[in-house]
Amino acid sequence: MDTRRQITAIQAAIILISTIIGVGVLPLPLFAAQAASTGGPLVTALGGLVALFGLFVITKLGQRFPDKSIVRYSEELIGKWPARIGSVCIIVFFALLTALAAREFGEVVVTSVLKKTPLDVTVIVMLLLAAMSTRNSITVFAYIHHFYFPVLLFPSLLIIVLSLKNANALFLQPVWGEGMSGFVPGMLTIAALFQAAFVMTMVIPAMRNPARAMRASMWGLGIAGGVYVLIVTATMAVFGPEETKKLLWPTLELAKVTSLPANILERLDAAFLAIWVTAVFTTLFSTYYFTIHSISQLIRLKDHKMFSMMLLPYIFVMAMYPKNVLHMYEVIAKVGRIGLFLTIVYPLLLLIVSYARRKGGGSDERDSSTSKEAGGSSPMA
Repeated sequence: MDTRRQITAIQAAIILISTIIGVGVLPLPLFAAQAASTGGPLVTALGGLVALFGLFVITKLGQRFPDKSIVRYSEELIGKWPARIGSVCIIVFFALLTALAAREFGEVVVTSVLKKTPLDVTVIVMLLLAAMSTRNSITVFAYIHHFYFPVLLFPSLLIIVLSLKNANALFLQPVWGEGMSGFVPGMLTIAALFQAAFVMTMVIPAMRNPARAMRASMWGLGIAGGVYVLIVTATMAVFGPEETKKLLWPTLELAKVTSLPANILERLDAAFLAIWVTAVFTTLFSTYYFTIHSISQLIRLKDHKMFSMMLLPYIFVMAMYPKNVLHMYEVIAKVGRIGLFLTIVYPLLLLIVSYARRKGGGSDERDSSTSKEAGGSSPMA
């Protein structure tokens, strides 16, 4: 068996879920309420559909070139230098995503928990943890996500369910909000929170059966998107759209007003923050890993480990660039919308070129050969 192909479809879906659910869950209801008022859950779902389309495109591309990452097969499709420019832009974008996620983590921690700890200390600690973890193979990368997945998903769902006892359904009416003017910008802002799913371009070449990548992608983004919609629905049903607009991190406030039955725990914000730190780590881990893996692919190195610490100072400097929280969210909004071009439009152009030039199509061949070797038995996930 090829030792590089160890990731199952279930693991691929888990990687997507734990990568997408990250630092953005805290301000998510705020973005949704600002965009569509009572239509926050609807605009969140529509943003998820935009992200789903982008993920469908990159998964389809990955299935056509199951042995290569996007850095490699883009050179085959549009030429060496145009593809390298595109790859450099993607690498810089994911380095920025990593930096901004680390900065947002630091802002939340020094504001809510460690109020006397310097901001740069919390940022550098999380970045160091992610950098050291990236010195592993893609198989270990999948195992780490698999390990943290139950800690991330099930307690989050429990907190959402418990919070609904304080919900008021009138806060969610009308379902389509007060007007359609903010829907498109809101959809794009929320779709930007799903952009880390682009790591699927790195996961597909390591899958046992790339033909199952589409199923893994749909399940992964569907579950993550469902959690996002539930978070927005629960937060707005408890606080109402107008109050949600006044909160910087509405999801954290939701955890504060939620308690366990029989008042075993009167506030769940401490437990929620522990889950959230795990979610931030898995997202940072994925985006950091994708960044250094893509650099090694770009310059044709077999190993990416040398870049794990080499890139750290640059990402730290980018993380400390925003002047304050408000400036940070302005930068995040701008970077996120620019990133939609790199993570949706650019892959779509590559997919169109691959069909026009009749390049790729390797997933179907691999699937048929796997079926023959298996003697008709059903393949594992």
